[in-house]
Amino acid sequence: MFAGCAAVTGSQPGNGSGVLAPQSQYDSIITDNQGSPLSINQLAEKLAPADVVVIGEYHGHHGAHLLQALLQSALYQQRPRQVLSMEQFTLDNQSELDRYLAGKTGEEELIADADAWSNYKASYRPLVEFSKRRGIPVIAANAPADIVRCVGRNGVYYLDQLDARRRIQLPDEPFLDTPAYRKKFFAALGGAHGSDQDSAKPGKRLENSYLAQLLRDNTMADRVVGALAENPGHQVVHLTGTFHSEDRLGMVAALEKQRADLKVAVVSPVFWQAGDDLDSLVEAHKGKGDYLYFLQPLPTQYKSSERQRDAMMAQFREAGEYSCD
Repeated sequence: MFAGCAAVTGSQPGNGSGVLAPQSQYDSIITDNQGSPLSINQLAEKLAPADVVVIGEYHGHHGAHLLQALLQSALYQQRPRQVLSMEQFTLDNQSELDRYLAGKTGEEELIADADAWSNYKASYRPLVEFSKRRGIPVIAANAPADIVRCVGRNGVYYLDQLDARRRIQLPDEPFLDTPAYRKKFFAALGGAHGSDQDSAKPGKRLENSYLAQLLRDNTMADRVVGALAENPGHQVVHLTGTFHSEDRLGMVAALEKQRADLKVAVVSPVFWQAGDDLDSLVEAHKGKGDYLYFLQPLPTQYKSSERQRDAMMAQFREAGEYSCD
């Protein structure tokens, strides 16, 4: 059993399961969706038959990234014919990622040339390095960032103006969705935008934001399908933000629409708040994944609503620098 991902038992007031809450930001408690605790190795054994293992994450959470790295290694022991697929790189940077894996560039060159996320070294380096040392293919699975932004700004027809070289890289059907995901997406925006009425008839800006989300999901699904075609008999381990995969929605629903024959397993994170107990958490969240892992919550980003608003406006200004002409 690996430290950091153990199902630790003991006595805790009000916790009928006898499982202690995660004790640090690195700790996670793993269960199946019925609440039975599992070690990393036990989880890997259960996941071994899957064609695709989708590991949802809270971006930047130490415990989530530690679990991903440990689970990748444990799955490799079960099935060494593995492919790592990552939301954290976009498909137009696949060549830069391949050059790094082949030893032709250094890590700083990868980070610069492949536009790696700012938390690459702390969060994703272990998984990429594990793959590099073992010759495991790594798939840059996300849609190009500029195309996603411009769909979010201009809508579905933006794809019609792409040149053929770029358009062919994207899925044939880039906006496949499900009613449940649509409802969930608009509910996540908060306020009145979460109503059924607004999810059915949102404003243009909100609808375009949803289309941009679908483009990410369908592109990731398409890339996973392509990875399986190029690597028959391999198991794909796909990393993504949990919203893209939990409840078997998002990229999981898109993947299952493309390939209903695939065995897809979803591992989803859940925050363990002060006062929670395992039994209640599992009951409330068991639909999120075939397997769950429980983490300490991330720190509150802002206490000042004014500073939060300023930060959001800065992000919008940065996005506005891109031309969609």
